[in-house]
Amino acid sequence: MKHIYLDHAATSPLHPDVAEKMLPIMTENFGNPSSIHSFGRDARRILDESRRNLANHIGAAPSEIIFTSGGTEADNLAIIGGALANAHAGKHIITTQIEHHAVLHACKHLERAGFNITYLPVNQQGVISLEDLKKHLTDETILVSIMFGNNEVGSIQPISEISQLLKEHKALFHTDAVQAFGVEEINVKNLGVDLLTVSAHKINGPKGVGFLYVKSGVKLQPSLYGGEQELKRRAGTENVPGIFGFSCAADLALTAQHQKREKYKSFKQEMMAIFRDHHLQFDINGSLDGLPHVLNVYFPKTQIESLLVNLDLAGIAASSGSACTAGSVDPSHVLVAMFGEDSDRIVSSIRFSFGYGTSIEDIQLAAEKIANIVKRVTA
Repeated sequence: MKHIYLDHAATSPLHPDVAEKMLPIMTENFGNPSSIHSFGRDARRILDESRRNLANHIGAAPSEIIFTSGGTEADNLAIIGGALANAHAGKHIITTQIEHHAVLHACKHLERAGFNITYLPVNQQGVISLEDLKKHLTDETILVSIMFGNNEVGSIQPISEISQLLKEHKALFHTDAVQAFGVEEINVKNLGVDLLTVSAHKINGPKGVGFLYVKSGVKLQPSLYGGEQELKRRAGTENVPGIFGFSCAADLALTAQHQKREKYKSFKQEMMAIFRDHHLQFDINGSLDGLPHVLNVYFPKTQIESLLVNLDLAGIAASSGSACTAGSVDPSHVLVAMFGEDSDRIVSSIRFSFGYGTSIEDIQLAAEKIANIVKRVTA
């Protein structure tokens, strides 16, 4: 049986070229980049070159990049570090109801510490209202955190418009760009953001490494204490092989980006065409104009657990966007925000996401299998 991986939004396979390039860094360039001897200097050179390369990819200065253990740590550093460093100016933060839990749980932590958090609603396309944001801005607002592209439904927020709205306001603007980096054009200067999060394992890089872009002059309170790495902003010996692999993966991800976007869009159209050929009842959660690699589909009269089990038995890896436990499902907070907690969509929707290694033949075979499964479980 052929196994088809359609869960790239959860994690992506390590690109073989990246793995090949990382191996000598792990075995030969093992020095600590903070050491002054030749082994340390070699590691420092690799670290500096990787930092420059990743900074260039988003239009930033190398000194504006803080390497982290991934997107979660970067989000936490931006939100908790940004809030604590600027608490003297106010204790109000604005985010959205559909953020990744790395953002939402960081905000809940700050609520327990006495901060006031506004969670903006979204429409049925998963997009906030600029008027809502403007209405909730106050003199106490010190941070706005709104994701670039949603990991469950692919909705894209108007980041440039938000930054224009905040231009004359003191609030820092953070965006979680973990799902968007590699498929969307990202230039921090054009976007006008102060803080931006990226993770390597979503772009065929290694797990356990990410970065936070911090605009020059922005103050953060560190979350780790120890050495003076990352310009005293993030203690801990840098993961040199991971950072090098991250840089290599970014090079590959941003090569032929336009062609890749068009390919993923064609995958969506092919899937939906096969569903229609099978006369399936279905609807798209979000907009087809969102992130090109994410397709969230509502199949009426189905149940998440049954669909996921049957898909897995058929060799298809997909995701519900929900936390599944034995015998129960924690509904997707994203779909609840978009459609309400009583909507059937929150228990009958599946996310398919594409990436490196996905072919049109995979899409066609998967769509046929999915259609047959949906017809069987709704018969």
